[in-house]
This record gives sequence, structure tokens and C-alpha cells, in this order.
Amino acid sequence: MEPSEVFKIFKETKALLTGHFELRSGLHSDQYFQCALVLQYPRIAEQLCAAVVEKMRMALGAKLQVQGVISPALGGLPVGHGIGRALNVRAFFAEKVEGRLALRRAFEVKPDEHLVVAEDVITRGGRVQEVMDIVTARGGVVEAVCVLVDRSGGKSGLQVPVFSLVQMEPATWPPAECPLCRQGSPAVHPGS
Repeated sequence: MEPSEVFKIFKETKALLTGHFELRSGLHSDQYFQCALVLQYPRIAEQLCAAVVEKMRMALGAKLQVQGVISPALGGLPVGHGIGRALNVRAFFAEKVEGRLALRRAFEVKPDEHLVVAEDVITRGGRVQEVMDIVTARGGVVEAVCVLVDRSGGKSGLQVPVFSLVQMEPATWPPAECPLCRQGSPAVHPGS
């Protein structure tokens, strides 16, 4: 699936927003990918997740050994489920407990278990790194990260291969340097 096709799907489902946004990373931007709006359509979600898995399979080939998919809740849940379906492996998630991601609900990472971390969008990759830390602290192995949109332009700094349908680096600013704030436009956080 070409990035132009992905952008078309995001625009048709009104999942690509323009305005003044505060991202989860704390940065401000004039673009926001509200993946929940595209993921509300199960067939489209399935198509997007299968496409990112295909990219990963083509790149890693026989080296790809995955027993499961783990995602950060909430945005990563449908992506992780779709990627798990495409790989035919279990999909589970980490969720916030006192401000940090943690495993709950009797989910576990087994020693030497090879996992893919799935997320909808990354900018700096902080939540994905938190999930990776959970996996490695329990003796698991993170094979790769799969995301629908990589807003880091490939600069997330994650130490495993990152596969995405769209890789871009839209304008972002720390709040103190945001030109939209200087114009008096209030930043909104349309995410969770």
C-alpha cells in the first residue's frame, strides 16, 4: 500500500485533522492523525494492519519470529489486534497504572518470547519505548515496531526496526516556540 493511498483513506475517514493540536509528546502541531476515526471501520483497519505486516514480512523475511503482539492502550489496541490477526498470533496490551504503562489482567511476557509492538501513531516513540521496556524487563524480545503513521520521519530512536504505512515529519514545536500559540490560537488535544 502506497503512502498516497493511506493519506487518501485518512482524509476520506476524516482521520487527518488540521488546526492547532497538543500532541501526547507535549509538542504542538498543525496536523493531527486521529487514528480512531479510521479504525472505527473494521474492514479498513484490517486492510491497513495487513499492509504494515506485509511491509515487515518483506523486510525481515525468514528472520521474523513472532509469538505475539503487544500494544499500549488505548490507541494501540485496535492496531495490535489487527496486526495480531494478520500474523495469526495473540494480541495483548499494557495500560496505564498510576501514570505508567503496566501489564494487568493476567497478561504476561514469557522469557525469550518474541513480540511485535504495535501502535497507531508515533512522534517521539515514548509510549512504544515504555512497552518495549516492559517486554525486555520480563526477558522477552522485541522483534519490531509496527505503526500506521510514523510522525518522527524515521527519527524515533527506537532500537528495533520500525515499520509504518506513512513516514513523515510534520512541523512540531515546543509550546514556548509554537507560532500558533503566538497567534492566540488555543491548542486542543483531540486524543484520549
